[in-house]
Amino acid sequence: MTLPSTQLVTSNATDSTTQAKSGGCGCDSSTTVEMDEKLQERIAKHPCYSEDAHHHYARMHVAVAPACNIQCNYCNRKYDCANESRPGVVSELLTPEEAAHKALVIGGKIPQMTVVGIAGPGDPLANPDKTFRTFELIAEQAPDIKLCLSTNGLMLPDYIDRIKQLNIDHVTITINMVDPEIGAKIYPWVHYKRRRYRGIEGARILHERQMEGLQALKEADILCKVNSVMIPGINDHHLVEVNRVIREKGAFLHNIMPLISAPEHGTHFGLTGQRGPTPKELKELQDNCSGNMKMMRHCRQCRADAVGLLGEDRSQEFSKDKFLEMTPEYDVEQRASVHEGIEKFKEEIKVAKEKALAGKKFANKPKVLVAVATKGGGLVNQHFGHAKEFQIYEVDSNEVRFISHRKIDQYCQGGYGEEASFEYIMKAIADCKAVLVSKIGNCPKEKLQEAGIQTVEAYDVIEKVALEFYEQYVKELGNRE
Repeated sequence: MTLPSTQLVTSNATDSTTQAKSGGCGCDSSTTVEMDEKLQERIAKHPCYSEDAHHHYARMHVAVAPACNIQCNYCNRKYDCANESRPGVVSELLTPEEAAHKALVIGGKIPQMTVVGIAGPGDPLANPDKTFRTFELIAEQAPDIKLCLSTNGLMLPDYIDRIKQLNIDHVTITINMVDPEIGAKIYPWVHYKRRRYRGIEGARILHERQMEGLQALKEADILCKVNSVMIPGINDHHLVEVNRVIREKGAFLHNIMPLISAPEHGTHFGLTGQRGPTPKELKELQDNCSGNMKMMRHCRQCRADAVGLLGEDRSQEFSKDKFLEMTPEYDVEQRASVHEGIEKFKEEIKVAKEKALAGKKFANKPKVLVAVATKGGGLVNQHFGHAKEFQIYEVDSNEVRFISHRKIDQYCQGGYGEEASFEYIMKAIADCKAVLVSKIGNCPKEKLQEAGIQTVEAYDVIEKVALEFYEQYVKELGNRE
């Protein structure tokens, strides 16, 4: 794998681990640096747990867990579906043996793939035999791959020892409430110990088991990310309390995601008209919670069979009929060499960020948002017309901070549907002052300018390009004043 040379690079805006210690323990200052270094090693190549890693390292989900033990009003598990990108959707289910074979094939084809996760399409711990057999096979044959598990938490306390035994170091729990009355509006039923519980009773059981599981993960020194779905009018204000509780109980990372509720998905919320949050509402909630613990803002709400970097999905390249015909070419040494190259490139990026941020101080100037077209690597490196999402950064006098991503319809569609696509793009980035792209055609460039959004063409480190735009923006602002 050849990495581009930037000859510049980025800031100290690498993952801040000083606020979040493994297990949330209260260590004294003499152990803080050592704790941070060890924690950084654990997350350095996990694209979900590290914002920095998600620019460079890939993950894959294997769909071996079809059954689920709770019903969520925002979920409709779909199989054989290649057209939707959201949790609970897969194109095909796999056996543990097929999943392990697929992991080895992809680990050879995509050596920057560092994590294999099981996230469904149901709940992995409602399918324990298939889940743990898959992990066993992968651990035996690909010891350099991190194993990751996502669960609703209902059965988590029963499997902590097995998770620890298999060296599964990262577990995600979806926790949407700590108040069963609110939970009853999200979960119609919970199936526990061969009985179905409805309403508040079911939500109370789920809550108690989630808290027990979270505590057990802390005691076992397993990193825990908590996912929460923001549902306006139901749990949006309550998630501040959820954030406080999970922080106290040792969660490492909180990922507050927007509700996906399109009617065509067939979920209860989608069919009853429950809206999702606006980008502004989501950002405000994330900001309100960010002082308490580390927030994940780069989540893509992936399919249960996603493959590749966050923000891309290469799963259709590795459908069952294709990967079963492939012979794995899994070479640990070759993978390590690729990772070494990535780390060298990341160091270049870090130096360039620091250089870009040095001396860039614009006192009392406003924060602005910029939209970035990127294929990864921490660079502005994508054509406007090829982008399927924009990464949104907030720029001010002190930093360039990633805050979210926004999916869009690809503008270049061979002359068809471009007007409709541009309308959708404008809605997505209407609050941004600039779009940073490697290239852009004259037509969309003129339309953006008419809407008051500047375009910046560059192939460089995101922070550097953003700061150069901001410097010019501040000068123009001063001239107008």
